[in-house]
Amino acid sequence: YKGRVSSVLRKREVGLLGAVSFIAGTMIGSPGASLIVWGCCGMLAILGGLCYAELGTVIPESGAEYVYTLRTTGKVTAFLFVFSFVNVMRPASATGIALSVAEYVVAPFFSDCTPPQLLVKCVAAGCILAVAIVNSLSVRTATHIQVVCTVIKVLALIVIALGGCVMLFQGKTGSVNSFEGTNVDVNSIGIAFYQGLWSYDGWNTLNFLTEELKHPEVNLPRALIIAISLVTGLYLLVNVSYLTVMTPKELMVSNAVAVTWGNKVLGSWGWIMSVAAALSAFGSLNGTFFSGGRVCFVAAREGHMPDILAMAHVHRLTPSPALIFTTFVSLLVLIPGDFQSIVNYFSFTAWFFYAITLSGLVYLKIKKPDLHRPYKVPIILPIIVIIAAVFLVLAPIVDSPQIEYLYVALFIFSGIIVYIPFIHYKVCPGLLTKLTVFLQLFLEVAPAEKNT
Repeated sequence: YKGRVSSVLRKREVGLLGAVSFIAGTMIGSPGASLIVWGCCGMLAILGGLCYAELGTVIPESGAEYVYTLRTTGKVTAFLFVFSFVNVMRPASATGIALSVAEYVVAPFFSDCTPPQLLVKCVAAGCILAVAIVNSLSVRTATHIQVVCTVIKVLALIVIALGGCVMLFQGKTGSVNSFEGTNVDVNSIGIAFYQGLWSYDGWNTLNFLTEELKHPEVNLPRALIIAISLVTGLYLLVNVSYLTVMTPKELMVSNAVAVTWGNKVLGSWGWIMSVAAALSAFGSLNGTFFSGGRVCFVAAREGHMPDILAMAHVHRLTPSPALIFTTFVSLLVLIPGDFQSIVNYFSFTAWFFYAITLSGLVYLKIKKPDLHRPYKVPIILPIIVIIAAVFLVLAPIVDSPQIEYLYVALFIFSGIIVYIPFIHYKVCPGLLTKLTVFLQLFLEVAPAEKNT
């Protein structure tokens, strides 16, 4: 297609409503202490989002951590991020959310027992493929799906929150005020934050697609503040509702908490919560894929991934090669995937790079104070988030070392072995060129320019 289409320009099609939906939609997937953790996780997500809003206006390019580390700490760090993102972070995130969708889909059919893992994984694989197809066909359709799923998600959360408020007004406080059995060791706190922040993950979604956002200097910080504040408030109310209706033991053993809540409060209409929860999680998966493909896209554009991943479909203007690649890796991760391990390894890797990225923001504030900043935050905010990130990375390792975290760390830095021959010295460029031409013709894609 080189002779026919020299470049494809992706359009700015994501407005404020779509922007809020992508953040809120991607985020929303001891009783007393758990509420404190939820509140702290929400505050940390808000602080991180505000810092990323400044980064997104100072460096108005898609790619989030990848492009920010590229512009502040250099090519090697940026490659380590995209290497980890493509092989660990985004597939783990997509797989974990897909498993959540599958659990809610099959829950009504296995109310008295645990559903077969093979069935759950098959449903999860179907969800991954469906979302990949939608995002490959149309940016606008993916955005509309995100808005619809987010509306359903918010309505479901409001129903749960109102149900809890009614219970409280009736004097049924359940275990909301209980701090019995609270575990305060460092490892437990770190793991609790991993689980909580997993649900808040998505506060950086718009930074992956800044170039497709209308008026990013205004809509980026505005969407972040609206969405994260909305989600934090809803999460706290929903967890209060869960704790008024269910015992801590019921919460721990439930594979689909919203469904369990629906069965106890709504009775025969409990299935509605299963449908709403499944659509809610599906929206999270859609937002994850929408943003995740953009990192492959931007990294390929910078020469850190094969050129084919920097191309877009000549008619649909979607980064379909990057989405196909992300889908393939996600399905591989799904085969041995265990939800709990996925969350921990994802969080460990993610917060390692959040710390590096926000260190870059501190660097820009100190060394380049004259840069144009349509939006800025006090320097103390990124410092606070960096301290929290360092704690989250080190706490599980120092307090209760596990060999799996060493494997993850070694995998992150093994990217250097790939970078030196294939990126720095460009070994085997001829083979990659032939493969790129074949895939370009087969997938009907062409090189894409970045929006300015």
